[in-house]
Amino acid sequence: MHDPTPTTRKPTWLRARLPGGPGYLATRRLVEENRLHTVCQSAQCPNLGECWSRGTATLMILGNICTRSCTFCAITTGRPTELDLGEPVRVAEAVATMNLRHCVITSVARDELADGGASVWAATIRAIRHRNPGTAIEVLTPDFKGNLAHVDVVLDAKPDIFNHNLETVERLQKPVRVQARYDRSRSVLRHAKSRGFVTKTGLMLGVGEEPAEVEKTLRDIAADRTDILTIGQYLQPTPQHLPVSRWATPEEFAHWRQLGLALGIGVVESGPLVRSSYHADEQSRKYTGDDHLNTANALAAGA
Repeated sequence: MHDPTPTTRKPTWLRARLPGGPGYLATRRLVEENRLHTVCQSAQCPNLGECWSRGTATLMILGNICTRSCTFCAITTGRPTELDLGEPVRVAEAVATMNLRHCVITSVARDELADGGASVWAATIRAIRHRNPGTAIEVLTPDFKGNLAHVDVVLDAKPDIFNHNLETVERLQKPVRVQARYDRSRSVLRHAKSRGFVTKTGLMLGVGEEPAEVEKTLRDIAADRTDILTIGQYLQPTPQHLPVSRWATPEEFAHWRQLGLALGIGVVESGPLVRSSYHADEQSRKYTGDDHLNTANALAAGA
């Protein structure tokens, strides 16, 4: 199951759809006309062609410069130069134009802001809810340095799914995520769960983890009562980023999916090209059925 030998040539199971077609062009035009950032572009997601052709994109708020220096991530690191308070309305309009039933919003880390950008997060969620009352809202947030009061600002705006990625096993947090901490990220997820929200997290394989460490991480995720888990293959965005340690096989991804489900995690999406927001609408339907997150909304409203 575990092949420790890395190669420079991608295996055949990592082939992704090339960008193109009317759906892709329409999504690209919408993003450009509304001066929006997407994690699809900034993080060089291999699924951009497929998702944009489906008319879906993960919108990234708070600019496209991150204050953190994660060694796996293609997003530019530096001191952000913008705080666009008109962004929430534009995002809400984009969601309406795309006629999304389920939208995913993420952001760069803005550690230089007093609240880590939490107030802009809340304004964006509320703007989407006001403009698109029938759309489920999934947020993929940073850890806000573990400040749960700032996490609460986001939760008080009532997203439907709260996602924060662990990214990798505990031992590799420092070399992979640099400024983040495993226990801190778990505390953020546990806090959202304690308030009744549907929670979600994600892992990458191929950054140096061992099978026993992956199993322990899945057990930690299950112990935290996390509802949805995504597991995908790490892809090196540039030669300056962390190298790929190995290519996990489809059989290994299937193994971790089966284990996660056996441990009680409600939905586990595990595959080479799986990313946090890849087919997120389908993940939410698997978790909630056809009630369109009504149960989650009721829980969050009473939190």
